Amino acid sequence: MAVKSDIEIARAASLKPITEIAEKLGIPGDAMIPFGHDKAKISADFIASNGKNSDGKLILVTAVSPTPAGEGKTTTTVGLGDGMNRIGKNALICLREPSLGPCFGMKGGAAGGGYAQVVPMTDINLHFTGDFHAIGAAHNLLAALIDNHMHWENELNIDPRRVTWRRVVDMNDRALRTITSGLGGYHNGVVREAGFDITVASEIMAIFCLATDLADLEKRLGNIVLGYTRKNEPVTVRELNAQGAMTALLKDALQPNLVQTMENNPCLMHGGPFANIAHGCNSVMATQTGLKLADYVITEAGFGADLGAEKFFNIKCRKAGLRPNAVVLVATIKALKMQGGVAKDDLGSENVAALKDGLKNLGRHLRNLSQFGVPAVVAVNRYIADTDAEVAAVRDYCKEFGVDAVNSTHWADGGAGATDLAEKVVELADSGAAQFRTLYTDDLPLWEKAKRVATQIYGADDIIADKKVRQQFEDYQAAGYGHYPVCMAKTQYSFSTDPNLLGAPTGHVVPIREVRLAAGAEFLVIVCGAIMTMPGLPREPAANAIRVNEEGQIEGLF
Repeated sequence: MAVKSDIEIARAASLKPITEIAEKLGIPGDAMIPFGHDKAKISADFIASNGKNSDGKLILVTAVSPTPAGEGKTTTTVGLGDGMNRIGKNALICLREPSLGPCFGMKGGAAGGGYAQVVPMTDINLHFTGDFHAIGAAHNLLAALIDNHMHWENELNIDPRRVTWRRVVDMNDRALRTITSGLGGYHNGVVREAGFDITVASEIMAIFCLATDLADLEKRLGNIVLGYTRKNEPVTVRELNAQGAMTALLKDALQPNLVQTMENNPCLMHGGPFANIAHGCNSVMATQTGLKLADYVITEAGFGADLGAEKFFNIKCRKAGLRPNAVVLVATIKALKMQGGVAKDDLGSENVAALKDGLKNLGRHLRNLSQFGVPAVVAVNRYIADTDAEVAAVRDYCKEFGVDAVNSTHWADGGAGATDLAEKVVELADSGAAQFRTLYTDDLPLWEKAKRVATQIYGADDIIADKKVRQQFEDYQAAGYGHYPVCMAKTQYSFSTDPNLLGAPTGHVVPIREVRLAAGAEFLVIVCGAIMTMPGLPREPAANAIRVNEEGQIEGLF
């Protein structure tokens, strides 16, 4: 029997009216801003009225280092949420929204998979409630206001060569990485080199996901440094007086979105910043709202635990005052065998020896997570081809760390396949064992913060940078940004900056190429190696397989 595609499974789901899903969380109908019958926003007034409620338990889902074999972090998050509801717990999922770029490129959507999905899958992966469009509009409004200011008197003395604010579009388009704007004569503005990033790479996306309310959003937008004067002095959005109009474009978008799983359990889906140059987590607004409405909130962070979990703990939790109670580290046998050197085409065959080599990657992540004081469990996202011997090897290895490895078959079985995992997660979250701590304090110098992440998370011996970059560290420290956390931007495929160096490498150094200030998001981006903020499409983009069939249904999304 042919295996159904994700979109076929999602289309067959029996959705309930979003008002019924809201009732599970105690959200009345007049607190909903509906988008059709199956998705809605939760009003800001209702969110504010729940501010005095006690918080539920917070659970982070993260993963081993990504491979082409896949790990299933979002799928596991959804399956775990369904599993916890199946065992009688009041659990809520908090996810990021997908970007259009991966949907039409190579990675696909981000609504889970198999029988562990959030729905309506097609809407979520395409325009959803328009949040990303609003973020793109606010970002590009600022870009237009900058160019307009320079076209007229340029009272702020903005240097066209030092404008750091690029434009964005929510699509993979390599042709826009570097452009020349203002061509065609004086009336078309100042001629300068410019470019585009993908919307999820916008600092506004990071700000959107860290803001706690509209006032905080507007303050952060005003703090953005958009460029520098001819005397190399920073120019902020507040000096341009653009923050008010930008906030107006984001006002409705800032309210979290409510959708449901295929098993009709609630999910807040809101925001989606890059997990390299930003912190890669859903919005603080959604997470904090969820904690006031449910006993358990399950959320995820982008890429592997060395990037996503580290940023979740050191940036999001630090900024929002969150204290996680448990962490789930997702792994697949296939991914671990790839970490052990097995080619993708050979992953279907049992190979315990290679698996044991690849387990070093899992072990490094477990050691890293232990530094944050949050108890962990390993979720083995099991495939049909995985053998009992391979699963046993993972279990035995995890025992060396005092951590359980639990089989989970949520992709094939939905919440029923994740009840064992759910029981373990509840046990950990309720145990009181969490003693959460960040990796570094606010007052540690910026250079030392970057070094601590590199040495204690990546396993590096040291960090290196040329004189110009070291001067950037010193200048930002002296300018009053030294208390900011660091957002390390490197390849997601390796603990090192070499994507081909798999497993758990040691003895390497982390070269720092540049430091970027995100004054609105309130962190420093430490760029290690080449980081792409505008992806390109593959030779055969997923867009070529997407169509609308004779019944008006979308096909080909995955």
